[in-house]
Amino acid sequence: MHNKSLSELASDLKSSAYSSVELTQYFLDRIHQHQPSLNAFITIMDEQALAMAKVADEQIATGSAGALTGIPMAHKDIFCTDGVRTSAGSKMLDNFIAPYNATVVEKLNAAGMPILGKTNMDEFAMGSSNENSFYGRVKNPWDLERVPGGSSGGSATAVAARLAPVATGTDTGGSIRQPASLTGITGIKPTYGRVSRFGMIAYASSLDQGGVFGTSATDCALVLEAMSGFDEKDSTSSEQAVGDFSATLNNSLQGLKIGLPKEYFKEGLDSGVAKVIDEAIAEYKKMGAEIIEISLPNSHLAIPAYYVIAPAECSSNLSRLDGVRYGYRCENPENLQDHYMRSRGEAFGNEVKRRIMVGTYALSAGYYDAYYLKAQKIRRLISEDFKQAFEKVDVIMGPVAPNTAFKIGEKSDDPISMYLSDIYTIAVNLAGLPGMSIPAGQADNLPVGLQLIGNYFDEAKMLNIAHQYQQVTNHHQQMPTAFESTASNKGEA
Repeated sequence: MHNKSLSELASDLKSSAYSSVELTQYFLDRIHQHQPSLNAFITIMDEQALAMAKVADEQIATGSAGALTGIPMAHKDIFCTDGVRTSAGSKMLDNFIAPYNATVVEKLNAAGMPILGKTNMDEFAMGSSNENSFYGRVKNPWDLERVPGGSSGGSATAVAARLAPVATGTDTGGSIRQPASLTGITGIKPTYGRVSRFGMIAYASSLDQGGVFGTSATDCALVLEAMSGFDEKDSTSSEQAVGDFSATLNNSLQGLKIGLPKEYFKEGLDSGVAKVIDEAIAEYKKMGAEIIEISLPNSHLAIPAYYVIAPAECSSNLSRLDGVRYGYRCENPENLQDHYMRSRGEAFGNEVKRRIMVGTYALSAGYYDAYYLKAQKIRRLISEDFKQAFEKVDVIMGPVAPNTAFKIGEKSDDPISMYLSDIYTIAVNLAGLPGMSIPAGQADNLPVGLQLIGNYFDEAKMLNIAHQYQQVTNHHQQMPTAFESTASNKGEA
């Protein structure tokens, strides 16, 4: 069952090849089997998942099921789930039971998808390796000594190891695309505003965007469509019509104009990764696409601008976590100041503290104009670069990350090196554009992702471009050999 597409699973459920309860139990068994080695989940929701699956079976039996009804999935533990711990990977929220559902959760619940559990993540989505979680490191299923990428590494690992058919994630500077690349799966971050941020614990509000991981563009299209749409509870939510993301998947790519930014293929890109990307581009040329070299001249400023803007917003957003209303509270404080200092000092991890301090400094009197305001001006220049590029091309392609998955601990003591892992993804968030990673092959037996960057609200076109590539290649069908079998006693279907 774990190698089937969402459409195949839906067909099997409809034909009563197995029930949603059986399917959900099958994936729960896989999660429990591999959780000790991967640490992909923070909370496994056995009881709730099976209860939701039972309801889905009733809907299927009465003919009221939708395209996703009965297919289980997992949520990144940054989306609030009513009555279930929502920790954001932090000690600060280890005891927080969400009193409501995030809009994304509400929409996928309405679609009839049982929730297998909440996936592990870098604390408050701050990280590129999933080594910053209060609940321990997540392992890459292709090599347990390597990172899966971050901050949505738990969701990426869960899908890559086929512990869940699909999973949600969030992307603030590459946190869906980079782990998708490092674990060999498909991941899409839609246009800013396409998916509601209500109930999604904020890191950097002007950059955060929810998205989805799947094994294929087809699966991502189905789930992203169900997640998307205007939400009056989110002031940044777009009223742009969603449409049918699956309807144009089979459109021809003849005459497609692909832009290759010359800045993405310079020194710093691993030669093995570059070779895989070149081969992927060659496949698109065979399908009738035209390759055009473009320039994004301000792309080298994306990382310094991001690491002023994102920490500034994080400093503001996390100021509410003071141990008074909810979250971790220190024991026996001497006074209010001691309470604040110790509660935050004891509950936040080192990376979160680092970003809070940087952000507070950038927003402080005398430095706002020099840092934060200047970073916002650079952000505008980066957006203009993309705008000019899309006057010439339909989509932009390039690498997702400069290297394949690095070893656990390799960059833990070098924040700058870690930040450079997102060098090709951050500009997309600064501009608010949709971005995607699709499996393109391997370098040194580790997955490499091809990045697709679309124009605003061009998710359907981007998914079409990804799907057509996956029709002529099988990279997206490959999975780590150690996770091909299952110990489930339910048997294969």
